[in-house]
Amino acid sequence: MYVAFRVSFRASVFAAFVGLLAACASTPENASDVLARASQAMGASQLKTLRYVAEGSGHTFGQAYKPGEAWPRITLHSVTRSVDYQVAAMRDEIVLSRAEPLGGGGYPLSGQQRNEVFVNGDVAWTQAGTNVTPGPRFVADRIHQLWITPHGALKAAMRNNAVVRGETDGGSAVSFTEPGRFAAIVSIGANGLVTQVASTVPDPVLGDTPTVTTYSDYLDHGGVKFPSRIRQTMGGFPVLDLVVKTVEPNAAVSLPVPDAARNQGERVTVEKVTDGVWFLAGGSHNSVAIEMRDHLVLVETPLNDARTQAVIDQVKQLAPGKPIRFAVNSHQHFDHSGGVRAAVAEGATIVTQAANVPFFEKAFATANSIRPDLLAKSGRKPTFTAVGDGLEMGDGTRSIQIHRLTGGPHSDSFLMVYLPKERLLIEADAFTPAPPNTPPPATPNLNHLSLVSNVERLKISVDRILPLHGRMVPLSELYTFVGKPPPR
Repeated sequence: MYVAFRVSFRASVFAAFVGLLAACASTPENASDVLARASQAMGASQLKTLRYVAEGSGHTFGQAYKPGEAWPRITLHSVTRSVDYQVAAMRDEIVLSRAEPLGGGGYPLSGQQRNEVFVNGDVAWTQAGTNVTPGPRFVADRIHQLWITPHGALKAAMRNNAVVRGETDGGSAVSFTEPGRFAAIVSIGANGLVTQVASTVPDPVLGDTPTVTTYSDYLDHGGVKFPSRIRQTMGGFPVLDLVVKTVEPNAAVSLPVPDAARNQGERVTVEKVTDGVWFLAGGSHNSVAIEMRDHLVLVETPLNDARTQAVIDQVKQLAPGKPIRFAVNSHQHFDHSGGVRAAVAEGATIVTQAANVPFFEKAFATANSIRPDLLAKSGRKPTFTAVGDGLEMGDGTRSIQIHRLTGGPHSDSFLMVYLPKERLLIEADAFTPAPPNTPPPATPNLNHLSLVSNVERLKISVDRILPLHGRMVPLSELYTFVGKPPPR
């Protein structure tokens, strides 16, 4: 008995000792230690600003030719990113061109385009020379991109009380949340270098959207390690593949907010087109309100909750007591469908091209949990009216024809709205009128030609175009830009 007990006791002590050693060996590092090690390896603690120049390829997020397909590819001839981590400011100077003809993005169908975009704290803007355009809808994405840079991720993780998620390939992974902005898991190799940031960011269309950014081929730049290759996917499709050419740690970066950029609020202007039809402008994207006997139809709910809610609030003042029963969506591109969730929250049925319905149903099943949107707060479920080639809506007081716009390079699930009695055409992106007295292009734009072709195919008589970008114009302006006389 005694012998058996002694052997058992020794075995128990030995087992406990071995277990203690194993527990000590497997105890993960504290997040602060992991981040300090990475910061030391990458030179993050000494890095206040950064500028790098790169080139490669990109893809225009949210602008697929067909819903659910990959984003259209672009060539990034030059990307110069300047970051000031001390004040959370960033500038991207980009020279790009299309690498494929189909899909959206607001880029010319041929030739290069230069973009200069900024964020500083909660203010975003675009600048062309001295012309400054506020960009409130870009704040979330640019803040996200700033803080998932390799050094930015370490700084954000330290600031937001990161926790260790475990070991990965001999290194560690830490997670953190930038409140109301994004959540991220930062993978750090055994050498202390950031290899990947897997983040989730709220999107007006897709809801919580997975983003994976990988960093590789690090080089030393005066004690600061920076990757020579940067790749990124968003929503399951590639958006970026860059080769970094030059890196300048602690560059002279000063990105003050211009006065013209400070007004980040939504401005909605109202122009009465005819009895019961209003053109709602005041920003980069327009909408149109149409009054029926006992309800309203809103054509286009663009950008995001903020823009669309501002439009909805204005529309309610135009015809008090009449609900917005239908919201017509021109196409699935995210700048034109970013307010569809807000329209659903308002109780509207979404009228869209049939190919968009399964795409929206899947997208809206994913909530924006990081920053709950109007749809999440309302608890409503979306309802859709699918349009094939055409649909007519009416209640005896007014007829609304909805036609599919076919054959153009912008979108395969494209709708335009026609009011036959008023001879008004409402369209998005097929024709954005230029400023008055602008001469027509030497070569007609393919989107313009497509719109003319569809107007003639459908044999509709149009007096005025109400574009969802730009100013109202007579039909003759479209025909002038394609080099044809307007129909009589």
